[in-house]
Amino acid sequence: MTSPTPLAGIRVLEFTHMVMGPTVGMTLADLGAEVIKVEPAPAGDSTRRLTGSGTGFYAAFGRGRRSLCVDLKQPEGLALVQKLAAKADVVVENFRPGAMAKLGLGYAQLSATNPGLVYCSCKGFLPGPYEHRTALDEVVQMMGGLAYMTGLEGRPLRAGSSVIDIMGGLSAVIGILSALTERQRTGQGGEIQAGLFETVALLMAQHMAQTKITGQAPPPMSVRRPAWPVYDIFATSDGGQVFVGVVTDTQWPAFCAAFGLEDLAADASLATKQQRVERRDHTIPRIAAALAAYTKPELMAKCEALGLPFAPIGKPADLFEDPHLLGSGGLVPLHLPDGTPIDLPALPVAIDGVRPGGTGDLRPPGADGAAIAAELGYSEAEIAALRESGALTG
Repeated sequence: MTSPTPLAGIRVLEFTHMVMGPTVGMTLADLGAEVIKVEPAPAGDSTRRLTGSGTGFYAAFGRGRRSLCVDLKQPEGLALVQKLAAKADVVVENFRPGAMAKLGLGYAQLSATNPGLVYCSCKGFLPGPYEHRTALDEVVQMMGGLAYMTGLEGRPLRAGSSVIDIMGGLSAVIGILSALTERQRTGQGGEIQAGLFETVALLMAQHMAQTKITGQAPPPMSVRRPAWPVYDIFATSDGGQVFVGVVTDTQWPAFCAAFGLEDLAADASLATKQQRVERRDHTIPRIAAALAAYTKPELMAKCEALGLPFAPIGKPADLFEDPHLLGSGGLVPLHLPDGTPIDLPALPVAIDGVRPGGTGDLRPPGADGAAIAAELGYSEAEIAALRESGALTG
């Protein structure tokens, strides 16, 4: 079955770099929109050339676009992009406040000639006292409490992924889809903004609520204060590790029977979930010793048979060979610009049972520039002149 394309017919013009903005473009492209990524001439988006922990950014979030490399400082390059914007349904950008307007590509300027345009700005902060600050994923993790809740006490630690960039981008997509739906009723577009700081604030809502309800600020998650009787990582006989949860009163007797812990199940002082939470110092060592008799595969098989929540302790590279992802269309086959094949995760949704995505490789910088210009009515001679001047690459 082919990939679902609910956004077919929607044209998106994307001015983004790094992770948050590209997450928006990738999501819209995977859902069937035509996404044209406007990149600086001649070398394209600098995200392509990041090293270190940024090495995978472009490959992970750059699929499915057409690439247009232009020099927006040249009038000819700017004019080409403005013609595209006049025919676009959506513009996405994640540059500093005011940068797009300075180029003549702000919301007020583009919507004057294209009133149906949905214009989305991905920012560090929504309008307010902080809006002109420079923000990165790690910056807002630190200031919003996520790093505090992730690390050890006194040692804040960023989460092990660009989680705020990615979630912020998905929030922007929600805003875009809402505006497109509204446009169907009114014919008018609108301006959408999504903020990194506001994204981390939403993630902290549960901890904020807990503070207000209990009168005590929660410690970092590394400080064990479990809400469940068994919710831990256990060692196995072959040197592996498996996370196991036993969270309900109905699971407890079946779990104990399966692992030779019938005396715990019969103990009246452990009859309720709350009693077992309060006596973890007694139960967890016994449970750990019982589970340590099994190999990792054996323990996982028993937990699955019991219907318990469990998980092997995995690493990112394990996902390339994950049976569920391989068997459910959860990995999208791509080629890097140099031709190297790679499989990367699809969007975490299914539409009529089919995972969207896989409709476009990672394109070299400017690979589609000439074709896009021709679609706008530029002649071969005009395209050649744009290339000669450096206004257009490719």
